Amino acid sequence: MKVTGFTFIRNAVKFDYPIKEAIKSILPLCDDFVVAVGNSDDNTEELIQSIDKQKVKIVKTIWDDSPEMKRGGKVFASETDKAIKAVPDDSDWAFYIQGDEVVHEKYLGTIQSAMEKWKDEIKVDGLLFKYLHFYGSYDYVGISQRWYRNEIRVIRNNKSIYSYRDAQGFRKDGNLKLDVKNVDAYMYHYGWVKKPEIMMDKIRNASTFYEDIGWIQEVSKGQQEFNYSSIDALKLFDGTHPAVMLDRIKSKNWNFEHDISFNKLPFKYKGKIFLKKYLGVNTFYENFKII
Repeated sequence: MKVTGFTFIRNAVKFDYPIKEAIKSILPLCDDFVVAVGNSDDNTEELIQSIDKQKVKIVKTIWDDSPEMKRGGKVFASETDKAIKAVPDDSDWAFYIQGDEVVHEKYLGTIQSAMEKWKDEIKVDGLLFKYLHFYGSYDYVGISQRWYRNEIRVIRNNKSIYSYRDAQGFRKDGNLKLDVKNVDAYMYHYGWVKKPEIMMDKIRNASTFYEDIGWIQEVSKGQQEFNYSSIDALKLFDGTHPAVMLDRIKSKNWNFEHDISFNKLPFKYKGKIFLKKYLGVNTFYENFKII
């Protein structure tokens, strides 16, 4: 079985993406790794080159900043597709990870077993991961409906599969959802854990790749730092972080605390949880088909 990892990135140093940790976290499962490195104004390319010169291949890209590519953040899917196209034809699986996602080493064996189990089942297009979304600091995770619960992160090396919308998921053969199997592993998402001023810079930068995102314009208006207190519901994280993240966590130089007794979960979301947990009725949006 051959596995190729892939991702895209731009200005990782400037906006403090844990891309090095992301790649290193799944590199033990990958025979090689493709990184589409966009036109950056920092040392992103040098950072990627420092990871593993034997396994990691850089594909240099230029991001399309045209209005058409800002509709729904299409440029992110376009950059992901450039990485997909560079995956060698002889790979069985392609393992996708975004620049702010990390896999805990305790899940590597489970993921490896799942890829081996379904390698020859052509009807299985990919593997579906669960998510932990860290927010504000490394001590809290989001629990409201604003956070996506599952995403596909391992896809079959089938060139009819492409990145969907703003690169959050995948589709195939025109616009069909992928047929997937659950894998009992979490993706740790750290996209909302940054120094407040860097978080604000990241949000402002992200808004330039969308046609219109009103909430970004609202939260960034006249602000130098992102206000992490404007969150509906969090819970304390009681597990361990991936080993590749420990140095980054130790260097954290800001403080964020949240009183979970003030959590505000909408009644509609509570109803969705009740239906799924007690009646087996799923009313959450899913960009995949579990088979």
